Amino acid sequence: MTNSENRDRKPEVLSSPKWVRVYLGGEAVADSKNSLLLRAQGRLPVYYFPPADVRMELLEPAGDEDVAEQGEGPWPDPPREKRVFTVRAGDAVAENAAWQVEESSEHPELEGYVAFAWQAMDAWFEEDYQIRVHPHDPYHLIDVRPSSRHVRVIVDGETVAETQRPVLLFETGLPTRYYIPMMDVRMDLLEEGSRTTHCAYKGTAPHYSVRIGDHAAENIAWRYPFPNPGYEPIQNLLAFYQERIDDFYVDGERIEKVNTE
Repeated sequence: MTNSENRDRKPEVLSSPKWVRVYLGGEAVADSKNSLLLRAQGRLPVYYFPPADVRMELLEPAGDEDVAEQGEGPWPDPPREKRVFTVRAGDAVAENAAWQVEESSEHPELEGYVAFAWQAMDAWFEEDYQIRVHPHDPYHLIDVRPSSRHVRVIVDGETVAETQRPVLLFETGLPTRYYIPMMDVRMDLLEEGSRTTHCAYKGTAPHYSVRIGDHAAENIAWRYPFPNPGYEPIQNLLAFYQERIDDFYVDGERIEKVNTE
Protein backbone atom coordinates (compact mmCIF):
# COMPACT_ATOMS: atom_id res chain seq x y z
CA MET A 1 0.00 0.00 0.00
CA THR A 2 1.34 3.44 -0.91
CA ASN A 3 1.57 6.27 1.59
CA SER A 4 -1.30 8.10 -0.14
CA GLU A 5 -3.52 4.99 -0.04
CA ASN A 6 -2.75 4.51 3.65
CA ARG A 7 -3.49 8.20 4.28
CA ASP A 8 -6.90 7.84 2.63
CA ARG A 9 -7.85 4.73 4.59
CA LYS A 10 -6.81 5.68 8.13
CA PRO A 11 -8.03 8.66 10.17
CA GLU A 12 -5.17 10.97 10.98
CA VAL A 13 -4.49 14.15 12.87
CA LEU A 14 -2.67 16.95 11.06
CA SER A 15 -1.18 20.17 12.37
CA SER A 16 -2.88 23.06 10.62
CA PRO A 17 -0.74 26.01 9.48
CA LYS A 18 -3.89 28.17 9.22
CA TRP A 19 -5.14 30.84 11.60
CA VAL A 20 -8.60 29.54 12.51
CA ARG A 21 -11.33 31.50 14.31
CA VAL A 22 -14.82 30.43 15.38
CA TYR A 23 -17.59 32.94 16.11
CA LEU A 24 -20.84 32.76 18.04
CA GLY A 25 -23.00 35.70 19.10
CA GLY A 26 -20.49 38.16 17.70
CA GLU A 27 -17.62 36.81 19.80
CA ALA A 28 -14.62 34.70 18.88
CA VAL A 29 -15.06 31.56 20.98
CA ALA A 30 -11.88 30.04 19.53
CA ASP A 31 -8.91 31.84 17.99
CA SER A 32 -5.92 29.68 17.16
CA LYS A 33 -2.81 29.40 15.03
CA ASN A 34 -2.11 25.98 16.51
CA SER A 35 -5.21 23.93 15.74
CA LEU A 36 -5.27 20.27 14.73
CA LEU A 37 -7.33 18.78 11.91
CA LEU A 38 -8.85 15.30 12.15
CA ARG A 39 -9.47 13.90 8.66
CA ALA A 40 -10.16 10.61 6.91
CA GLN A 41 -11.48 9.45 3.55
CA GLY A 42 -15.26 9.62 3.38
CA ARG A 43 -15.46 11.82 6.49
CA LEU A 44 -15.57 15.59 6.79
CA PRO A 45 -12.58 17.13 8.59
CA VAL A 46 -12.96 18.54 12.12
CA TYR A 47 -10.84 21.24 13.77
CA TYR A 48 -9.60 20.71 17.33
CA PHE A 49 -8.27 23.64 19.37
CA PRO A 50 -5.85 23.79 22.30
CA PRO A 51 -7.81 24.97 25.38
CA ALA A 52 -5.51 27.99 25.72
CA ASP A 53 -6.98 29.24 22.42
CA VAL A 54 -10.61 28.70 23.45
CA ARG A 55 -12.75 31.06 25.52
CA MET A 56 -13.36 28.34 28.08
CA GLU A 57 -15.37 30.75 30.27
CA LEU A 58 -18.03 30.73 27.53
CA LEU A 59 -18.39 26.96 27.81
CA GLU A 60 -20.58 25.42 30.49
CA PRO A 61 -20.83 21.68 31.16
CA ALA A 62 -23.87 20.09 29.53
CA GLY A 63 -25.88 17.40 31.20
CA ASP A 64 -26.43 15.55 27.93
CA GLU A 65 -23.61 13.41 26.59
CA ASP A 66 -24.82 13.72 22.98
CA VAL A 67 -23.14 16.31 20.79
CA ALA A 68 -25.43 18.57 18.77
CA GLU A 69 -26.14 17.71 15.16
CA GLN A 70 -23.46 19.13 12.90
CA GLY A 71 -25.49 19.35 9.71
CA GLU A 72 -24.68 17.40 6.58
CA GLY A 73 -22.09 14.71 7.25
CA PRO A 74 -20.62 12.25 7.52
CA TRP A 75 -18.64 13.78 10.37
CA PRO A 76 -16.18 11.80 12.51
CA ASP A 77 -17.82 10.74 15.76
CA PRO A 78 -16.47 12.52 18.85
CA PRO A 79 -14.40 10.28 21.15
CA ARG A 80 -16.39 8.43 23.78
CA GLU A 81 -14.29 9.83 26.64
CA LYS A 82 -15.21 13.50 26.34
CA ARG A 83 -16.83 16.40 28.14
CA VAL A 84 -19.73 18.06 26.34
CA PHE A 85 -20.43 21.79 26.69
CA THR A 86 -23.09 24.34 25.87
CA VAL A 87 -21.62 27.51 24.40
CA ARG A 88 -22.97 30.93 25.48
CA ALA A 89 -21.62 34.01 23.71
CA GLY A 90 -23.31 37.38 23.39
CA ASP A 91 -27.02 36.68 23.07
CA ALA A 92 -26.47 33.28 21.44
CA VAL A 93 -26.72 29.85 23.02
CA ALA A 94 -25.54 26.68 21.28
CA GLU A 95 -26.53 23.67 23.33
CA ASN A 96 -24.22 20.64 23.42
CA ALA A 97 -22.17 22.29 20.68
CA ALA A 98 -18.63 21.71 21.96
CA TRP A 99 -16.66 18.83 23.37
CA GLN A 100 -13.28 18.35 24.98
CA VAL A 101 -11.39 15.10 24.54
CA GLU A 102 -10.50 13.58 27.91
CA GLU A 103 -8.99 10.37 26.60
CA SER A 104 -8.39 8.87 23.16
CA SER A 105 -6.48 5.66 22.54
CA GLU A 106 -6.62 6.25 18.77
CA HIS A 107 -5.52 9.89 18.82
CA PRO A 108 -3.85 10.77 22.14
CA GLU A 109 -2.60 14.02 20.59
CA LEU A 110 -6.20 15.29 20.77
CA GLU A 111 -6.47 14.85 24.54
CA GLY A 112 -7.45 18.14 26.15
CA TYR A 113 -8.34 19.71 22.81
CA VAL A 114 -11.76 21.27 22.15
CA ALA A 115 -13.95 20.91 19.05
CA PHE A 116 -17.19 22.61 18.01
CA ALA A 117 -20.23 21.37 16.11
CA TRP A 118 -19.78 23.20 12.82
CA GLN A 119 -23.37 24.22 12.03
CA ALA A 120 -24.04 25.30 15.62
CA MET A 121 -21.56 28.16 15.28
CA ASP A 122 -22.27 31.43 13.48
CA ALA A 123 -19.11 31.67 11.37
CA TRP A 124 -15.71 30.06 10.77
CA PHE A 125 -12.64 31.76 9.34
CA GLU A 126 -9.36 30.46 7.98
CA GLU A 127 -7.09 33.52 7.99
CA ASP A 128 -9.50 36.29 6.83
CA TYR A 129 -11.55 34.03 4.53
CA GLN A 130 -14.91 32.72 5.73
CA ILE A 131 -15.24 28.96 5.35
CA ARG A 132 -18.72 27.54 4.86
CA VAL A 133 -20.18 24.03 5.21
CA HIS A 134 -17.00 22.34 6.56
CA PRO A 135 -13.20 22.67 6.61
CA HIS A 136 -11.30 21.77 3.48
CA ASP A 137 -9.49 18.45 3.39
CA PRO A 138 -5.85 19.16 2.40
CA TYR A 139 -5.82 15.91 0.40
CA HIS A 140 -9.05 16.60 -1.47
CA LEU A 141 -8.12 17.67 -4.99
CA ILE A 142 -10.30 19.59 -7.45
CA ASP A 143 -9.09 20.50 -10.94
CA VAL A 144 -11.09 22.60 -13.41
CA ARG A 145 -10.14 22.29 -17.09
CA PRO A 146 -11.66 23.70 -20.30
CA SER A 147 -12.19 21.02 -22.92
CA SER A 148 -13.34 20.38 -26.49
CA ARG A 149 -14.98 17.02 -25.72
CA HIS A 150 -18.37 16.39 -27.31
CA VAL A 151 -20.97 16.11 -24.54
CA ARG A 152 -24.60 15.22 -25.18
CA VAL A 153 -27.33 14.90 -22.55
CA ILE A 154 -30.58 13.14 -23.47
CA VAL A 155 -33.61 12.99 -21.18
CA ASP A 156 -36.74 11.05 -22.18
CA GLY A 157 -35.53 10.93 -25.77
CA GLU A 158 -34.93 14.70 -26.02
CA THR A 159 -31.48 16.22 -26.41
CA VAL A 160 -31.41 18.66 -23.51
CA ALA A 161 -27.78 19.77 -23.88
CA GLU A 162 -25.06 19.34 -26.47
CA THR A 163 -21.70 21.08 -26.56
CA GLN A 164 -18.10 20.85 -27.69
CA ARG A 165 -16.90 23.45 -25.22
CA PRO A 166 -17.56 22.02 -21.77
CA VAL A 167 -15.56 22.78 -18.65
CA LEU A 168 -14.58 19.58 -16.85
CA LEU A 169 -14.31 19.39 -13.09
CA PHE A 170 -12.27 16.55 -11.59
CA GLU A 171 -12.88 16.02 -7.87
CA THR A 172 -11.42 13.36 -5.60
CA GLY A 173 -13.93 10.56 -5.01
CA LEU A 174 -16.57 11.84 -7.44
CA PRO A 175 -17.32 11.30 -11.14
CA THR A 176 -16.01 13.84 -13.62
CA ARG A 177 -18.54 16.66 -13.93
CA TYR A 178 -19.22 18.29 -17.29
CA TYR A 179 -20.22 21.95 -17.06
CA ILE A 180 -22.05 23.18 -20.15
CA PRO A 181 -22.62 26.78 -21.33
CA MET A 182 -26.26 27.83 -21.11
CA MET A 183 -26.30 28.64 -24.83
CA ASP A 184 -25.77 24.93 -25.46
CA VAL A 185 -28.63 23.87 -23.17
CA ARG A 186 -32.36 23.72 -24.01
CA MET A 187 -33.23 26.19 -21.28
CA ASP A 188 -36.89 26.06 -22.34
CA LEU A 189 -36.98 22.51 -20.95
CA LEU A 190 -35.54 23.51 -17.56
CA GLU A 191 -37.44 24.75 -14.53
CA GLU A 192 -36.31 25.71 -11.06
CA GLY A 193 -35.85 22.70 -8.82
CA SER A 194 -36.60 22.28 -5.15
CA ARG A 195 -33.03 21.62 -4.06
CA THR A 196 -30.03 23.80 -3.24
CA THR A 197 -26.69 22.31 -2.24
CA HIS A 198 -23.72 23.90 -0.50
CA CYS A 199 -20.15 22.89 -1.27
CA ALA A 200 -17.31 24.03 0.97
CA TYR A 201 -15.08 24.27 -2.09
CA LYS A 202 -17.26 25.56 -4.92
CA GLY A 203 -20.12 27.45 -3.23
CA THR A 204 -23.93 27.35 -3.35
CA ALA A 205 -25.75 25.66 -6.23
CA PRO A 206 -29.46 25.97 -7.02
CA HIS A 207 -30.82 22.93 -8.88
CA TYR A 208 -33.02 22.53 -11.93
CA SER A 209 -35.49 19.96 -13.15
CA VAL A 210 -36.01 18.93 -16.77
CA ARG A 211 -39.59 18.71 -17.98
CA ILE A 212 -40.40 16.69 -21.08
CA GLY A 213 -44.14 16.78 -21.70
CA ASP A 214 -45.90 15.75 -18.51
CA HIS A 215 -42.81 14.17 -16.95
CA ALA A 216 -40.32 16.11 -14.82
CA ALA A 217 -36.87 14.73 -13.99
CA GLU A 218 -36.43 16.42 -10.63
CA ASN A 219 -33.26 18.24 -9.59
CA ILE A 220 -30.93 16.66 -12.15
CA ALA A 221 -28.95 19.78 -13.04
CA TRP A 222 -27.26 22.58 -11.12
CA ARG A 223 -25.13 25.68 -11.54
CA TYR A 224 -22.98 28.01 -9.42
CA PRO A 225 -24.14 31.62 -9.97
CA PHE A 226 -21.46 32.94 -7.59
CA PRO A 227 -18.77 30.28 -7.19
CA ASN A 228 -16.05 30.62 -4.58
CA PRO A 229 -12.73 32.15 -5.66
CA GLY A 230 -10.78 29.76 -7.85
CA TYR A 231 -13.86 28.27 -9.51
CA GLU A 232 -14.80 31.16 -11.79
CA PRO A 233 -14.54 28.97 -14.95
CA ILE A 234 -17.76 27.12 -13.96
CA GLN A 235 -19.76 30.25 -13.14
CA ASN A 236 -23.31 29.97 -14.53
CA LEU A 237 -22.49 26.82 -16.49
CA LEU A 238 -24.91 23.91 -16.08
CA ALA A 239 -23.92 20.44 -14.97
CA PHE A 240 -26.08 17.31 -14.99
CA TYR A 241 -26.02 14.28 -12.70
CA GLN A 242 -24.97 11.68 -15.26
CA GLU A 243 -25.74 9.00 -12.66
CA ARG A 244 -29.43 9.99 -12.88
CA ILE A 245 -29.63 10.17 -16.66
CA ASP A 246 -29.96 7.11 -18.91
CA ASP A 247 -28.39 8.67 -22.00
CA PHE A 248 -25.31 10.77 -21.21
CA TYR A 249 -22.66 10.68 -23.94
CA VAL A 250 -19.07 11.94 -24.02
CA ASP A 251 -17.25 11.74 -27.35
CA GLY A 252 -19.93 9.37 -28.58
CA GLU A 253 -19.55 6.91 -25.70
CA ARG A 254 -22.37 6.37 -23.24
CA ILE A 255 -21.31 7.14 -19.67
CA GLU A 256 -22.16 4.31 -17.28
CA LYS A 257 -24.08 5.25 -14.17
CA VAL A 258 -22.10 5.40 -10.95
CA ASN A 259 -23.65 5.27 -7.47
CA THR A 260 -22.71 8.48 -5.66
CA GLU A 261 -25.19 8.23 -2.79
